[in-house]
Amino acid sequence: MRMSEPLLQVMDLKKHFYQGRHVVKAVDGVTFRIDREQTFGLVGESGSGKSTLARAVLRLHEPTAGRVVFEGRDVLALSGREMRALRRRMQIVFQDPLSSLNPMMSVGAIVGDALKIHRVGTRREREAEVGRLLDLVGVGWQFADAFPHEFSGGQQQRVAIARALALKPGFMVCDEPVSSLDLSIQAQVLNLLEDLQDRFGLAYLFISHDLKVVEHLSDVVGVMYLGRLVEVGDTETIYRRPLHPYTQILLASAPQFDPQARSERIILEGEVPSPIDPPPGCAFHPRCPHRMPRCSEASPALKEIEPGHQVACFLTDGS
Repeated sequence: MRMSEPLLQVMDLKKHFYQGRHVVKAVDGVTFRIDREQTFGLVGESGSGKSTLARAVLRLHEPTAGRVVFEGRDVLALSGREMRALRRRMQIVFQDPLSSLNPMMSVGAIVGDALKIHRVGTRREREAEVGRLLDLVGVGWQFADAFPHEFSGGQQQRVAIARALALKPGFMVCDEPVSSLDLSIQAQVLNLLEDLQDRFGLAYLFISHDLKVVEHLSDVVGVMYLGRLVEVGDTETIYRRPLHPYTQILLASAPQFDPQARSERIILEGEVPSPIDPPPGCAFHPRCPHRMPRCSEASPALKEIEPGHQVACFLTDGS
C-alpha cells in the first residue's frame, strides 16, 4: 500500500464540449494518480480523449468539473497569476514538433523564451542556460541561432524537449512525442526521455498509440475508451493479465515481433461510437464479445479488483 502523497492526483475530471444542442463528453469522470519519478502511460484509440485529458490536467482546456491536485495544490482553484507560476513545474511536449515551434524564432530564442517570460537570471545567464540545454538534449549550443525548419524531425523534438526542461519542471506531459518520427529516431528520443527522467527525477504522463513503446517506458498504464478509463494497473499486470475486454483486444491486435509468440485472436466488432451520441450503459458494449444485457443498461464503475489493478467491467466487479 502506497502511503506517500502523489505528485499529481486527478479526481473525477470532466471536460465537455458543446456543439449546438449536443454535449460531447470528451473526458467523463477520470481519476488517477502519478507518483514522483513515475511514468503513467495512457493508451486508447484515436478519439478516446487522451490528449483532451492531458490538456485539462494542465488547464490548457479548462475542465468542466473535477479536481486536479499537483504538489499538494488544487490546480483548478488557482488564479491566473498563481497558475502561471505553477506552469514552471508542469510542461508539455507535443506530437508534431515543427508545428509547436515558432518558425520566426531561432531555436535558442525558443528555448530561452520561457526563461525570459519568467524573468529567470540575467540575459547572459539565460544565454548560457540555453546553450547548456541544447547540449543536454543533443542538439548542440552552436546551433542556437538556427531556425526550426533547418533541423530534422528528431532534432526539432529535441528542441521542444529542451524548451520544456528550461524551467526545471517536475512533471511533463508527452503527447505522442515520437509518433511522427522514423523508428530509429524514435528510439533515440525515447532514450533521451528516460535519461532525463533519471537525471532530474521527472514524472511523465506519456500518451501513445504504440503499445510496445508504452510497455517499455511506463510504470503504470491506463486504458481509455470514449472519455473514461476502463483499466489501470502496473505495466506488467496490464500486459500479462489484462482483464477488460477492450484492453485484451488492443493487446491482441498489436504487431508481434517474436515469431514464437502466439496470442488468441479477438475480433473487434463494429466501429468506434460517436462521442456526440454514445451508446447507453457501458460505451464499449456494442463491440464487446462478452456483452451481457446489463451492459446496455448501466455503466460499470472503475473498481480495484486487486491492489493497484482497477477495471471498469461487470465481468470483474463481482456484483
